Amino acid sequence: MVTKGLKLLGSKELKLLFTLEEERKGIFKTGDAHRILGSTDASVKNVLYRLRKKGRIEEIERGKYLLIPAKAGYEGKWAEMPFVIASKIVDPYYIGFWSALNYWGMTEQVPSMTFVVTTKRKRNLENGSFRFKFITLSKNKFFDMVEEEIGGEKFKVSSREKTIVDCLSYPKYCGGIDEVVKGMWEAQDEIDFTKIVEHSEKIRNNVVIRRLMYILNILEIDSKMNKKVLGDIKGFMWLDPTGPKKALEYSKRFGLIINRTRKELTGWRGY
Repeated sequence: MVTKGLKLLGSKELKLLFTLEEERKGIFKTGDAHRILGSTDASVKNVLYRLRKKGRIEEIERGKYLLIPAKAGYEGKWAEMPFVIASKIVDPYYIGFWSALNYWGMTEQVPSMTFVVTTKRKRNLENGSFRFKFITLSKNKFFDMVEEEIGGEKFKVSSREKTIVDCLSYPKYCGGIDEVVKGMWEAQDEIDFTKIVEHSEKIRNNVVIRRLMYILNILEIDSKMNKKVLGDIKGFMWLDPTGPKKALEYSKRFGLIINRTRKELTGWRGY
């Protein structure tokens, strides 16, 4: 019963895979394998080892495995799974920053790792083909995520508005402020800019509003926002904290130290 491209599976391996799929366990632990197989530690360890070698499971943390579903194909690749895996690694969480920008179609750039926001301290995880960057935010900054679904599996991702707020707060986690500018342009008809202001006020981060208003201005879509939201501007903050620490100008209107040219931020428009 050898099929080209299909690596033969033993009876115990098949039993474990079929049972896990029947139980809809996309992520399972060593204890689950013991329960299903009812075998010795050595036997279970051997089954797990063989399944890993054959590309049917992948260890994502010590004693925690990802079941590669049949729909992933014989090569055992399922690019969408990192979002689902994140829900099994840490709680609370949501997919955010660069990963959320890409999910919402606000950037065509595909980050090399999955950005996961949580209120807990969590070390970055790299195992096999999966790389997770964990970003810790305080509880007052942890809100406005939505539940989405991929392949029948659910996961949480920041809303478009919260994604923009997070990225304007910490541009280093989204590929730079250039990506935020492009994202706002691409999704301008789907974004509630008033909600972005409300979110920035909720987290008490005035620099988000400053950067937001400046970007809306250079994109010439600032009519979407009442300019009064800026309020009284005191002091100056960097437009791009990841950019060169050299001021091109000081904007009193937005209270920003401009360290990136408009051409640099909007050159992708081609005009």
